Amino acid sequence: MLYLFTKQTKIYTNSLSKNAELTNESEYGKNYDWPSASEDSGIPASYEWAIKANGWNKGEREGASIFYTKGDHKIDVISATKKLDIIRVK
Repeated sequence: MLYLFTKQTKIYTNSLSKNAELTNESEYGKNYDWPSASEDSGIPASYEWAIKANGWNKGEREGASIFYTKGDHKIDVISATKKLDIIRVK
């Protein structure tokens, strides 16, 4: 399984299909080229389910960004046309 961030803030990213290509990684997040991502439709339901199953709660949506929280931690999942960014907010 592939996790992002520390044990306390990990987010399940194994549900990204084999078509997802990691393009950039830093201490703040990961960026992917992913044909399944869409700015209009957001992330696929299967990936949203995986995030929720890992204990993250879906919050507000602002355009292509959807915020998720888990305890004191918050991430921003940004879905654009064939691009996905997962960024640690706090």
